Amino acid sequence: MQAKSRSYVLYIAFFSFLILLLLTHSQTALYYALNGLDLWFENMIPTLMPFMILSGVMIRLGLTEGVCAIFHPVLDFFFHIRKNVSFAILTGFFCGFPMGAKVTADLLERGLVTQEEGEFLLSFCNNIGPIYFISFALPLLERKLKAPYLFGMYGLPLLYGLFLRHTKFRGRLPSIDNDKAQGRMGQPSPQQAKSALAILEDIDDSIQSAIQSILTLGGYMVLFNLLNLVPDALGLPCVLAPVLEITGGLKAFGASMPFLSLVLLPFGGLSCIAQTYSIIRPVNLSFSGYVANKLILTVLTALYYLGWALLSPATFLA
Repeated sequence: MQAKSRSYVLYIAFFSFLILLLLTHSQTALYYALNGLDLWFENMIPTLMPFMILSGVMIRLGLTEGVCAIFHPVLDFFFHIRKNVSFAILTGFFCGFPMGAKVTADLLERGLVTQEEGEFLLSFCNNIGPIYFISFALPLLERKLKAPYLFGMYGLPLLYGLFLRHTKFRGRLPSIDNDKAQGRMGQPSPQQAKSALAILEDIDDSIQSAIQSILTLGGYMVLFNLLNLVPDALGLPCVLAPVLEITGGLKAFGASMPFLSLVLLPFGGLSCIAQTYSIIRPVNLSFSGYVANKLILTVLTALYYLGWALLSPATFLA
């Protein structure tokens, strides 16, 4: 009871302090809130919402296996996975955060992947998107090379997922696509024709789901940008900014601390962590496991860049 009482008092003190900061630093609070809203409106809505809607429609229409048919043989060769798992990996890596978690949760909710497959996917395929990384992060950090950073951002998670598949998840994931193993729970197959009204219902459901998700993500971006009030009011350096919200933090850093920015990108910031929690909570995927895997990938990324600095100091962070 004493521990709970202390936590209760700390929560009251912290949020009372935040409210006080909102009142006494209103202009700064307005700046951070607007920054969160701008990032959400200009970056998240146009880049994520189309993918959310389209992936939702494909899942509801049972098109996921056909969509990833070209890439599945390659992924299956290394990972020994089913087509819907391949679909989640592809969307997670190519469409960007939080699509890996969103697609995994949608597939799991409809019985198209198992709980174990969901945990496996969440461990490595919910990453910052390549469009964001190449067009925003690398130019902001003034990096000229591309390949070494792309490997650090995407090659390491892929290798980590491959390692987990053949260690922790060895013998725990089905590798054959069939209705019994898939656990479709009445989901339509690509061969089952749907009426026009049924397709419209699926589209409407996908749009509503995407709107709900994107609004929730926007709220988290505003909240975690506002938390920058705390170090700002206490006169602390902005080193915590990317830890709270990655996009706003990267903009605050600019090109001044490229190593720290590159190491924190796989983690994604506490805002991304909280956003993922809101997505996976309805399907009971392990949140603590997700955070642990993100921390491991962050450490692996730091070791990768440190190794680069030791082996080729002339090209390090070029």
